[in-house]
Amino acid sequence: MLDNLKIFVAAAEQRSLTNAALSLGMTIATVSRRMSELEQQLGCELFHRSNKGLTLTPAGTAYYEETASFIHELDLRLVNLDKSLNSLDGELRVMAPTNIGNGPLDQFWQSFVANNPSISLSILLADPRDNVIPQQVDIAICSGPQQNSSLIQQRIGSITPILVAAPNETNILPLEIGDLERYPSIAAQLFSDWILLSDNETQSLRKKHHHISNDMNVTLNLVKAGAGIALLPMSMVHRELANGEVVRVFPAWAGVPREIFLLWPYQRTLSIRAKHFRDELSNYLREQQWFNSTT
Repeated sequence: MLDNLKIFVAAAEQRSLTNAALSLGMTIATVSRRMSELEQQLGCELFHRSNKGLTLTPAGTAYYEETASFIHELDLRLVNLDKSLNSLDGELRVMAPTNIGNGPLDQFWQSFVANNPSISLSILLADPRDNVIPQQVDIAICSGPQQNSSLIQQRIGSITPILVAAPNETNILPLEIGDLERYPSIAAQLFSDWILLSDNETQSLRKKHHHISNDMNVTLNLVKAGAGIALLPMSMVHRELANGEVVRVFPAWAGVPREIFLLWPYQRTLSIRAKHFRDELSNYLREQQWFNSTT
């Protein structure tokens, strides 16, 4: 009935089925048939038809006065929604974990804003697990799968944690993986329980760490200061490994890969800007040595 009401409003304002058909891009026959359907649904005649055109009946006038403003507002809202969803111009709200968004994705943010000047990027660095819907973000990057059934989750790859230490510690490092239990260590809270994998072997180390921080950058800085060994994601340490600020310890061993997902709410249609962001991010991550891409 809503489509028929839209045709009715157009016909009332044009005072002609022919002009209404032209304005709506429809055939005269279709407009005439739909008006007959609407009159049957409402159980009343809406127009007086004559050679001079259309005039509203009393019932038609009442229906027009009740529906015209609603139909016009709905059309405007649909136009704005279409622009919001299908235009690259506009705001894009993105949430990402601090340890990924600040550092590993620095180059990506720079290239994205340079390549997409019409997109107004709003970046929120936080833990997206519980905040995607209240924060009303368009899309979020998240470490690990989520239990929230109101979120769509798309796995895009994983990041592997590795053991690192300062170069000046290499002469006193433990020789066997089991000796790590007695060696000074620094832990990020996310990686405080060390589960290490090597081929078909698994080593679980639930040791007491000498230093613990909820910020991985702090953990990395303590490692560079020579405070001990840490298990940190490759995304956090790839630059330091390249410039020699840290070295990898027991390179045959690594932590359990941390899966990375893109999230967005079920009830929110993914805009063309969010889709564009998703594609550019996936392409960027595919080229990074510290990221294990799904494709």
